[in-house]
Amino acid sequence: MIYVETGSTDVCFNFGLEYYLTVEKPLPDTVFLFWRTTPTLMVGRYQNVLEEIDKAYAGAHGIRVVRRMSGGGTIYTDLGGWQFTFIEPDAGEEIQFQKYIAPIIDALGEVGVTAAFNGRNDLTIGGRKISGNAQYRLGGRVVHHGSLLFDTDLEEMTAATTVDRYKIESKSIKSVRERVTNIAEHLPGPMDAEAFKEKVVRHILGPSGTVYELTEADRARAAEIGRERFASWESAYAQGPGFNIQREGRFPGGTMRFSLEVKKGVIQAAAVSGDFFATLDGEAIAQAITGCRYERGAVREALERAGIEGAVYRVTAGEMAEAIAD
Repeated sequence: MIYVETGSTDVCFNFGLEYYLTVEKPLPDTVFLFWRTTPTLMVGRYQNVLEEIDKAYAGAHGIRVVRRMSGGGTIYTDLGGWQFTFIEPDAGEEIQFQKYIAPIIDALGEVGVTAAFNGRNDLTIGGRKISGNAQYRLGGRVVHHGSLLFDTDLEEMTAATTVDRYKIESKSIKSVRERVTNIAEHLPGPMDAEAFKEKVVRHILGPSGTVYELTEADRARAAEIGRERFASWESAYAQGPGFNIQREGRFPGGTMRFSLEVKKGVIQAAAVSGDFFATLDGEAIAQAITGCRYERGAVREALERAGIEGAVYRVTAGEMAEAIAD
C-alpha cells in the first residue's frame, strides 16, 4: 500500500490527481488517498445536475459543482468530511465495493465506531448513512472512491441538494435520499478531523505501507488535469444526459410557461405559452433562446441580443431568464 498526501482541498486538483496516478503515473502498488474539499457538490457521471442540486443556492453560497468520472449519486462534501480513494491494477472482476469498504469499516472500528455495509454502496451507523462509494475503470486500473461524513454541515448539505419542484423529464440516474449522520456524533470521545484522518490513514497503510511524496512536477500536472477535465462549466453541465424541462414564471404582466429540450447543456428546442401580453409572439422568444447555454446569464444575454427587452408587457428579459434557468 502506498499513501499519497494530496495537500489540497481543491476538488478539481484532487480529481486531477486521481486521474494522474491512474493513467499517467501509476505507482507499483495499491495507492491510497485521504483528502477533503471546500464545500462541493459532486455529481455522478450519469446524472442530470438540475435534478440533483439547488443550482441557485449553490451559486449564492460558493458551493462548487463538479462531475466526477464514476457513477452513483450526488454527494455534498466540505471541510468537515473526508474522501478516500483506492487505485490499483484492474483484475477484470465485476464492480465490487466490499473489498474497499471492509478496511474502512475496520478503521472506524479502531476509533470506536461500529459501521455496516448496506449491501449496495453505502456505509451506515444505526441505519443512517455516513458514506457513499463509487468506482470506475480507466487505463487498466480500477479507481474506488468514497465519502465519509465526519463533521459535515448537514443543514447546508440538505439545502444544496433540495431541488425545486418544477417538471423535469430525463433518463438520468437519480440519487436516493437517505437519512444521514456524522461519525463525530458516534465517537466514544472528542476527536477533531485531523486526528481522525491520522488514525484512519495509519490503519489503512499498516506496518508495511509506504508514502510517496508528490514532486512539483506531479502537482503541476495534476492541477492541469484538474482544470482541463473537472473545472469547466461544460464538464459539470454539458456531459450529463439530455432532458426536457418545463418552467413557469408569474409576473405582473401575466404568466409565462417555457417548455425546453436541453442536450449537452444547450437549449435545442423551446416553446413559450401563457397569458402574457407582447409585441411579438411566443415563437420569437423561443427562437431567441434556442441554441444558447442553459444557464441564466446566457439566456438573459440571448434575450437581450434578440431585442426581447421591453417586448413583453411588465416582464423584463432578466425576469424571463430567472424563470427559465437557475
